[in-house]
Amino acid sequence: MSSSHSAEGGIDWGEKRYLIIDDFVGIRQLLRESLRNLGAKHIDQASSGGEAMVLLSKTRYDVVLCDYNLGDGKNGQQVLEEARMRNLILPSSVWLMVSAEKSVESVMGAAEHQPDAYIIKPITEGVLLTRLNRVWVKKQIFSEIDQAFADKDYLRAAKLCEAQIAHNPLHAIDLQRMKATLLLKSGDPEQAGQVYEQVLQDREYNWARCGLGKIRMANGDLEAARMMFQAVITDNRFYIDAFDQLAESFQQQGKTEEAFDVLQKAAKLSPNSVPRQRALGQTALKLGNIPVAEKAFRKCIEIGEFSVRKTVDAYLGLARVCGQKNDTKEAIRLLNAAVHQFGGDQVTLRAKITEGLVYHESGDFRRARKSGDELEAMLADEGRQRPDTETCLDMATLLFAVGVKDAPVNLLCYVTRNNHDNAPLLDDVQKIFDRARMGEEGIELIKNARQEAAEMMNKGVLLWKTGKLAQAVEWMRVARKALPHNMRILFNSAQILISHLQNNGYERGLADEAIGVLMHVDAIAPGQQRFAQLMEQLALLAPVSGVVAAAAASEYEAENGPVPESTRWTGN
Repeated sequence: MSSSHSAEGGIDWGEKRYLIIDDFVGIRQLLRESLRNLGAKHIDQASSGGEAMVLLSKTRYDVVLCDYNLGDGKNGQQVLEEARMRNLILPSSVWLMVSAEKSVESVMGAAEHQPDAYIIKPITEGVLLTRLNRVWVKKQIFSEIDQAFADKDYLRAAKLCEAQIAHNPLHAIDLQRMKATLLLKSGDPEQAGQVYEQVLQDREYNWARCGLGKIRMANGDLEAARMMFQAVITDNRFYIDAFDQLAESFQQQGKTEEAFDVLQKAAKLSPNSVPRQRALGQTALKLGNIPVAEKAFRKCIEIGEFSVRKTVDAYLGLARVCGQKNDTKEAIRLLNAAVHQFGGDQVTLRAKITEGLVYHESGDFRRARKSGDELEAMLADEGRQRPDTETCLDMATLLFAVGVKDAPVNLLCYVTRNNHDNAPLLDDVQKIFDRARMGEEGIELIKNARQEAAEMMNKGVLLWKTGKLAQAVEWMRVARKALPHNMRILFNSAQILISHLQNNGYERGLADEAIGVLMHVDAIAPGQQRFAQLMEQLALLAPVSGVVAAAAASEYEAENGPVPESTRWTGN
């Protein structure tokens, strides 16, 4: 294969958009010359991970050449991870990771967000062209899928994958894998499971076994899931995703010791994952294994410094560890650092809760009570947004422990109204009432709060069913304001707005409102089936199919930014 033609194999390399990310100017010039020799005209360069993120959020690149080691700041793997998580690169974009080392750890860190290929330095033009050709041809089958993916219309994207499979039997496996991912994103695990099972009939692909295991786990079939993950690990002891999932399946079975053992092995194999170190720290803390918890949280803070997955949990966890070691001073220092670095009401609240727990556990009941009083004052502040579900439960637990009564009762009723049909969560709420010796009262309070939420929702649905669409839209606005995290109310509200558009013609303002509601849902609980179905209905209604929905969705994200990890709801 000669490397002189720019359009080798019929590919025109001239019009594509390239991004070179490398901290050495010499290497950037070398790669730029190689691309110029292929006829490339549009080449951008970044000398650091931070600079690369700025460029990636402005331009959709066809090809990214990214060095693994980028000096201070983010490394190449963290840039790729953030680009994928923020949907800044399309399914057809080519990502080549350039590295001078073949070390297992750098390759291992890439388990979840894989580049399309690795190129080991030094790079010759011939090698570059061969790799580009090979990957490009493979990735072009996704070009039609790109637009639907960018529109967050995951159902249409999955259907396009299906259509491509017929034309491209050679790349059927990649298309099946993408299709299953899209079906999961669109909240259709049953269909995704069928795709995995179909793939597994031909060959035991570990990614398909892992995918199927995750679906089994989500369906509550924990034993079947555990066996699938263990089979993958037996087959490939470096398949890190299987370790993480196996640990999760043990956690859900309440087998904390077993989860801890698996997480320790996984962290040894691939220590540079923020979520993995966080999970290890939290599990160790649960078991009272303070040395391991401390080590994991410290590692989590260190590797999270430049990662999109950087998490306040590591700071709060380490503060709890310091509290257990009776080093309250260090604990408070960490909590101040967390508030300073992450900011925002939610983090301030969580830091205050942790502060109360630290004082309470170290026996300083006077200070614990003071933290409780401050929390109560924060809750009484009308303008302040209520925290997420997990935080509400922690807060109620602490407030009861320090002898406050009304505030935690109100919090638990709020959680119940926002999750009125989530049985496992309501069990957790009842347990908190039980521990506070309010079992009987709790049963009554939960019952009334559930009824209140149901009545609010049913009123809107009744107006809708009886054709009073304008009143239904109005009423659901009231309901959304009162219960901003109630999934059923949010979905019904979007559905009613869409019905209004279907019956009374397209209206940009209402369409934007519906998209805003759906983006809020996707932020607090990604991967819901109704989200995908309603996004598809909206895309069909728009004057220019799909495009308006996409524009509004990206406008929403531009104004509000991608949803930060710390506010994501991780309920049952």
